[in-house]
Amino acid sequence: MASDEHTGERLQKVLARVGIGSRRVCEDLIDEGRVTVNGEVAELGRRVEVDVDLVEVDGAPIGVRPGLVYYLLNKPAGVITTASDPQGRPTVLELVPAEPRVFPVGRLDLETEGLLLLTNDGELANRIAHPSHGVEKEYLAEVQGEPSRATLRRLREGIELEDGTTAPAQAALVAPTLVRLTIHEGRNRQVRRMLDAVGHPVQRLIRTKVGPLTDRRLAPGAWRELTLPELRSLETAVAGPGTTPGPGVPTDRSAGAGADGADQ
Repeated sequence: MASDEHTGERLQKVLARVGIGSRRVCEDLIDEGRVTVNGEVAELGRRVEVDVDLVEVDGAPIGVRPGLVYYLLNKPAGVITTASDPQGRPTVLELVPAEPRVFPVGRLDLETEGLLLLTNDGELANRIAHPSHGVEKEYLAEVQGEPSRATLRRLREGIELEDGTTAPAQAALVAPTLVRLTIHEGRNRQVRRMLDAVGHPVQRLIRTKVGPLTDRRLAPGAWRELTLPELRSLETAVAGPGTTPGPGVPTDRSAGAGADGADQ
Protein backbone atom coordinates (compact mmCIF):
# COMPACT_ATOMS: atom_id res chain seq x y z
CA MET A 1 0.00 0.00 0.00
CA ALA A 2 1.43 3.38 -0.98
CA SER A 3 2.10 5.95 1.66
CA ASP A 4 0.34 9.23 2.23
CA GLU A 5 2.55 11.79 0.50
CA HIS A 6 2.39 13.98 3.61
CA THR A 7 4.10 11.40 5.84
CA GLY A 8 7.58 9.91 5.79
CA GLU A 9 10.86 11.50 4.75
CA ARG A 10 11.46 14.19 2.17
CA LEU A 11 12.23 12.60 -1.18
CA GLN A 12 15.37 14.63 -1.89
CA LYS A 13 16.82 13.61 1.49
CA VAL A 14 16.17 9.93 0.78
CA LEU A 15 17.75 10.13 -2.68
CA ALA A 16 20.81 11.92 -1.33
CA ARG A 17 21.23 9.31 1.43
CA VAL A 18 21.36 6.42 -1.04
CA GLY A 19 23.98 8.16 -3.16
CA ILE A 20 22.06 9.64 -6.09
CA GLY A 21 23.75 13.00 -5.53
CA SER A 22 23.86 15.97 -3.23
CA ARG A 23 20.61 17.28 -1.78
CA ARG A 24 20.68 20.10 -4.36
CA VAL A 25 21.24 17.67 -7.24
CA CYS A 26 18.34 15.54 -6.03
CA GLU A 27 16.11 18.59 -5.78
CA ASP A 28 16.99 19.46 -9.38
CA LEU A 29 16.12 15.91 -10.53
CA ILE A 30 12.73 16.18 -8.85
CA ASP A 31 12.16 19.67 -10.25
CA GLU A 32 12.94 18.37 -13.78
CA GLY A 33 10.27 15.67 -13.45
CA ARG A 34 12.79 12.82 -13.58
CA VAL A 35 11.74 11.19 -10.30
CA THR A 36 8.58 9.15 -9.80
CA VAL A 37 7.03 7.65 -6.69
CA ASN A 38 4.77 4.64 -7.28
CA GLY A 39 4.60 5.58 -10.96
CA GLU A 40 3.62 9.22 -10.45
CA VAL A 41 5.92 12.15 -11.21
CA ALA A 42 7.06 13.56 -7.89
CA GLU A 43 7.00 17.22 -6.96
CA LEU A 44 9.48 19.04 -4.78
CA GLY A 45 8.44 18.61 -1.16
CA ARG A 46 7.08 15.09 -1.70
CA ARG A 47 7.55 12.74 1.24
CA VAL A 48 7.99 8.98 0.93
CA GLU A 49 7.75 5.94 3.16
CA VAL A 50 10.94 4.08 2.33
CA ASP A 51 9.55 0.69 3.40
CA VAL A 52 6.69 0.69 0.91
CA ASP A 53 7.11 3.30 -1.82
CA LEU A 54 8.69 2.57 -5.21
CA VAL A 55 11.06 5.37 -6.14
CA GLU A 56 12.46 5.63 -9.66
CA VAL A 57 14.89 8.05 -11.31
CA ASP A 58 14.72 8.19 -15.11
CA GLY A 59 12.73 4.95 -14.96
CA ALA A 60 15.37 3.12 -12.90
CA PRO A 61 14.19 1.64 -9.59
CA ILE A 62 16.16 3.01 -6.65
CA GLY A 63 16.53 0.86 -3.54
CA VAL A 64 15.61 3.15 -0.67
CA ARG A 65 14.59 0.64 2.02
CA PRO A 66 17.03 0.46 4.94
CA GLY A 67 19.26 -2.59 5.06
CA LEU A 68 19.37 -3.41 1.35
CA VAL A 69 22.52 -5.26 0.30
CA TYR A 70 23.90 -6.34 -3.08
CA TYR A 71 26.53 -9.08 -3.30
CA LEU A 72 28.49 -10.19 -6.35
CA LEU A 73 29.62 -13.81 -5.96
CA ASN A 74 31.95 -15.89 -8.11
CA LYS A 75 30.16 -19.24 -7.86
CA PRO A 76 32.44 -22.27 -7.99
CA ALA A 77 31.50 -25.55 -9.66
CA GLY A 78 29.77 -28.01 -7.33
CA VAL A 79 27.73 -25.35 -5.51
CA ILE A 80 23.99 -25.07 -6.12
CA THR A 81 21.98 -21.87 -6.50
CA THR A 82 19.22 -22.49 -3.97
CA ALA A 83 18.56 -21.51 -0.39
CA SER A 84 18.83 -25.12 0.83
CA ASP A 85 19.41 -28.58 -0.60
CA PRO A 86 17.81 -31.82 0.65
CA GLN A 87 20.87 -33.72 -0.60
CA GLY A 88 23.15 -31.66 1.62
CA ARG A 89 25.19 -30.14 -1.19
CA PRO A 90 26.82 -26.73 -0.58
CA THR A 91 24.70 -23.73 -1.57
CA VAL A 92 25.56 -20.20 -2.64
CA LEU A 93 23.96 -18.81 0.53
CA GLU A 94 26.65 -20.55 2.57
CA LEU A 95 29.26 -18.41 0.78
CA VAL A 96 27.81 -15.01 1.75
CA PRO A 97 26.81 -13.47 5.11
CA ALA A 98 23.78 -15.13 6.75
CA GLU A 99 22.28 -11.77 7.73
CA PRO A 100 20.57 -9.98 6.23
CA ARG A 101 18.95 -12.84 4.34
CA VAL A 102 19.52 -12.57 0.60
CA PHE A 103 18.40 -14.51 -2.46
CA PRO A 104 20.19 -15.34 -5.71
CA VAL A 105 19.01 -13.42 -8.76
CA GLY A 106 18.73 -16.14 -11.36
CA ARG A 107 20.35 -19.52 -11.27
CA LEU A 108 23.54 -21.19 -12.39
CA ASP A 109 23.47 -24.97 -12.51
CA LEU A 110 25.65 -27.21 -10.36
CA GLU A 111 28.71 -27.28 -12.61
CA THR A 112 28.41 -23.78 -14.09
CA GLU A 113 30.80 -21.25 -12.59
CA GLY A 114 30.93 -17.49 -12.50
CA LEU A 115 29.18 -14.33 -11.49
CA LEU A 116 25.94 -14.38 -9.55
CA LEU A 117 24.11 -11.48 -7.93
CA LEU A 118 22.50 -11.96 -4.51
CA THR A 119 20.34 -9.32 -2.87
CA ASN A 120 17.37 -8.63 -0.62
CA ASP A 121 16.12 -5.92 -3.02
CA GLY A 122 13.07 -7.61 -4.47
CA GLU A 123 12.17 -4.84 -6.90
CA LEU A 124 15.58 -4.84 -8.56
CA ALA A 125 15.76 -8.66 -8.54
CA ASN A 126 12.39 -8.97 -10.25
CA ARG A 127 13.33 -6.40 -12.87
CA ILE A 128 16.55 -8.25 -13.68
CA ALA A 129 14.60 -11.50 -13.95
CA HIS A 130 11.83 -10.09 -16.15
CA PRO A 131 12.23 -10.88 -19.89
CA SER A 132 11.10 -7.39 -20.93
CA HIS A 133 14.37 -5.89 -19.67
CA GLY A 134 16.65 -8.25 -21.60
CA VAL A 135 19.63 -8.03 -19.26
CA GLU A 136 22.60 -9.53 -21.09
CA LYS A 137 24.75 -12.30 -19.66
CA GLU A 138 28.18 -13.16 -21.04
CA TYR A 139 29.73 -16.62 -20.84
CA LEU A 140 33.00 -18.29 -21.69
CA ALA A 141 32.42 -21.87 -22.82
CA GLU A 142 35.17 -24.41 -23.28
CA VAL A 143 33.77 -26.81 -25.86
CA GLN A 144 34.59 -30.02 -27.67
CA GLY A 145 36.03 -29.37 -31.11
CA GLU A 146 36.76 -26.07 -32.82
CA PRO A 147 33.68 -24.12 -33.92
CA SER A 148 33.81 -22.81 -37.48
CA ARG A 149 32.83 -19.35 -38.69
CA ALA A 150 29.61 -20.86 -40.00
CA THR A 151 28.86 -22.27 -36.54
CA LEU A 152 29.43 -18.89 -34.91
CA ARG A 153 27.12 -17.34 -37.48
CA ARG A 154 24.41 -19.86 -36.58
CA LEU A 155 24.75 -18.93 -32.90
CA ARG A 156 24.44 -15.25 -33.78
CA GLU A 157 21.35 -15.80 -35.92
CA GLY A 158 19.50 -18.09 -33.49
CA ILE A 159 19.41 -21.82 -32.81
CA GLU A 160 16.33 -24.00 -33.15
CA LEU A 161 15.75 -25.75 -29.80
CA GLU A 162 12.86 -27.91 -28.65
CA ASP A 163 11.27 -24.86 -27.01
CA GLY A 164 11.70 -22.60 -30.04
CA THR A 165 14.36 -20.59 -31.80
CA THR A 166 16.73 -18.60 -29.60
CA ALA A 167 17.10 -14.88 -30.04
CA PRO A 168 20.21 -13.65 -31.84
CA ALA A 169 23.30 -13.88 -29.64
CA GLN A 170 26.77 -12.42 -29.70
CA ALA A 171 29.32 -15.15 -30.40
CA ALA A 172 33.09 -15.02 -30.85
CA LEU A 173 35.93 -17.54 -30.85
CA VAL A 174 38.44 -16.53 -28.16
CA ALA A 175 40.68 -19.58 -28.64
CA PRO A 176 40.34 -22.73 -30.78
CA THR A 177 37.96 -24.39 -28.29
CA LEU A 178 36.84 -21.34 -26.29
CA VAL A 179 33.64 -19.50 -27.22
CA ARG A 180 32.43 -16.19 -25.79
CA LEU A 181 28.63 -16.15 -25.95
CA THR A 182 26.36 -13.31 -24.85
CA ILE A 183 22.61 -13.88 -24.54
CA HIS A 184 19.69 -12.01 -23.01
CA GLU A 185 17.13 -14.77 -22.72
CA GLY A 186 16.74 -17.15 -19.78
CA ARG A 187 15.79 -20.59 -21.01
CA ASN A 188 16.74 -23.64 -19.02
CA ARG A 189 20.41 -24.55 -19.60
CA GLN A 190 20.30 -22.38 -22.69
CA VAL A 191 24.01 -21.92 -23.38
CA ARG A 192 24.72 -25.63 -23.01
CA ARG A 193 21.80 -26.56 -25.26
CA MET A 194 22.78 -24.03 -27.95
CA LEU A 195 26.31 -25.38 -28.13
CA ASP A 196 25.10 -28.97 -28.05
CA ALA A 197 22.82 -28.17 -30.99
CA VAL A 198 25.74 -26.98 -33.13
CA GLY A 199 27.84 -30.03 -32.31
CA HIS A 200 30.18 -28.56 -29.69
CA PRO A 201 29.19 -29.85 -26.22
CA VAL A 202 30.32 -27.73 -23.27
CA GLN A 203 33.24 -28.99 -21.21
CA ARG A 204 33.35 -26.01 -18.84
CA LEU A 205 31.10 -22.97 -18.55
CA ILE A 206 31.81 -19.69 -16.77
CA ARG A 207 29.53 -16.65 -16.58
CA THR A 208 31.77 -13.60 -16.86
CA LYS A 209 29.26 -10.76 -16.95
CA VAL A 210 25.75 -9.94 -15.72
CA GLY A 211 24.44 -6.78 -17.33
CA PRO A 212 27.12 -4.18 -16.61
CA LEU A 213 28.67 -6.23 -13.78
CA THR A 214 32.01 -7.97 -14.25
CA ASP A 215 35.06 -8.71 -12.09
CA ARG A 216 37.98 -10.78 -13.33
CA ARG A 217 39.79 -10.47 -9.99
CA LEU A 218 37.06 -12.08 -7.88
CA ALA A 219 38.31 -15.54 -6.90
CA PRO A 220 36.06 -18.63 -7.06
CA GLY A 221 33.97 -18.76 -3.88
CA ALA A 222 34.68 -15.11 -3.06
CA TRP A 223 32.09 -12.33 -2.88
CA ARG A 224 31.99 -8.57 -2.46
CA GLU A 225 29.42 -5.84 -2.20
CA LEU A 226 28.57 -3.86 -5.31
CA THR A 227 30.09 -0.40 -5.47
CA LEU A 228 27.70 2.52 -5.70
CA PRO A 229 28.54 3.16 -9.38
CA GLU A 230 27.92 -0.54 -10.13
CA LEU A 231 24.56 -0.40 -8.39
CA ARG A 232 23.57 2.73 -10.29
CA SER A 233 24.60 1.14 -13.60
CA LEU A 234 22.58 -1.99 -12.78
CA GLU A 235 19.53 0.07 -11.88
CA THR A 236 19.88 1.95 -15.17
CA ALA A 237 20.18 -1.34 -17.09
CA VAL A 238 16.75 -2.44 -15.91
CA ALA A 239 15.05 0.96 -16.24
CA GLY A 240 11.83 1.21 -18.17
CA PRO A 241 8.50 -0.59 -18.33
CA GLY A 242 8.08 -4.15 -17.16
CA THR A 243 5.53 -6.10 -15.18
CA THR A 244 7.02 -6.56 -11.75
CA PRO A 245 5.67 -7.26 -8.28
CA GLY A 246 5.82 -4.47 -5.76
CA PRO A 247 8.83 -3.75 -3.56
CA GLY A 248 9.83 -6.45 -1.13
CA VAL A 249 12.12 -9.37 -0.56
CA PRO A 250 11.85 -11.91 -3.39
CA THR A 251 10.85 -15.48 -2.78
CA ASP A 252 13.19 -18.26 -3.86
CA ARG A 253 11.02 -18.82 -6.91
CA SER A 254 10.69 -15.22 -8.02
CA ALA A 255 14.37 -14.43 -7.59
CA GLY A 256 15.63 -17.73 -8.94
CA ALA A 257 13.75 -17.92 -12.21
CA GLY A 258 13.07 -15.73 -15.18
CA ALA A 259 15.43 -13.98 -17.54
CA ASP A 260 18.48 -14.81 -15.54
CA GLY A 261 17.13 -18.12 -14.48
CA ALA A 262 18.86 -20.78 -16.50
CA ASP A 263 21.47 -19.36 -18.79
CA GLN A 264 23.66 -22.30 -17.96
